[in-house]
Amino acid sequence: MGKIRDSVDARALRFAIGFPLMLAAGFVVCALLVRPDLPEPLAIRWTSAGAADFAPFVTVAGAGASLIVVIGWAVLLQAVPLSRPAMMRRIMMGAGLSMSLFVTTVLAAVLVGQLGLPDARGSHVDASVLALGSGAALGLGIVMGFVFKADERWSVDDDLAVRQELEREQDPDLARDRVSLWVHARSSIFVMLGIATLLPAALLTIAVPWLSVLLVAAALVAAAFLVARIRVDRGGLHVFAAGFVRVMDVPAAAIDAATPRDVTAADYGGWGYRIHGNTTAMLVSSGPAVVIDRSDGRRLAVSGGSATAADNIAQTLSRVADRARRNGGTPAV
Repeated sequence: MGKIRDSVDARALRFAIGFPLMLAAGFVVCALLVRPDLPEPLAIRWTSAGAADFAPFVTVAGAGASLIVVIGWAVLLQAVPLSRPAMMRRIMMGAGLSMSLFVTTVLAAVLVGQLGLPDARGSHVDASVLALGSGAALGLGIVMGFVFKADERWSVDDDLAVRQELEREQDPDLARDRVSLWVHARSSIFVMLGIATLLPAALLTIAVPWLSVLLVAAALVAAAFLVARIRVDRGGLHVFAAGFVRVMDVPAAAIDAATPRDVTAADYGGWGYRIHGNTTAMLVSSGPAVVIDRSDGRRLAVSGGSATAADNIAQTLSRVADRARRNGGTPAV
């Protein structure tokens, strides 16, 4: 029982079970209040010729209340397990509220369309009630999705945040030893790449579809390697092509020197990820970059985005490398 209690959101569970029940009870009470003005039996299905199927009032009220409960539980209970992503739980909570209210709206429109009629054959579904109720159901569902607090329990992310905050409190210089930035080629380069590949691909679509797909794939790969994410911390330098493909991982203790320079990509083999002799480069364009000398004699070059950013990266790398050498190795962060 304890494991179940720890795996579900108790407040969400109470709402998921209680709201459809209360909504169904409210529908039954309102239906009983207007029962003297309703015909017997009630129409439950309509065609172009009018009402086609009928059912007693008790059946309509009971089946309607059961439908509200079943649909509400089926959707709202999806927001209860804590193992599911927070965004999914928000969506399911909002969708469950909307679905419950929408079903209630349809049932109310069926009853209102038959008020005051001696015979249900001349009845119809009240369009005003259906439209107003559906709009309210959608709006309230969206509001519920935004206000529902899906992360009520302490999570791994909370542990990480606390640990990082404690590290910053104990070591005020830690924040200065961390740099993270994205670098990319000039926009004109991406435009030229698109003209050189996407336009021919569009022309080849009819004649040689597979070749057009190949051209588009090549353009995407080339564009991805003109974007990089650079991260510097006390562990060293980490460079990710396209933001997620790790192409460089240099421990801080292996760095002899880091120097900001204005480089020409052609001197390092061109744009993108290159290995040119004993030099490895990740350059998205010519211009500001950081040149790193390793203790094993190899050299690396990484685009810095701007002169200021390149200088900051070089200073941070020099600082963490000096710290790592003084500590006898790369400290674990």
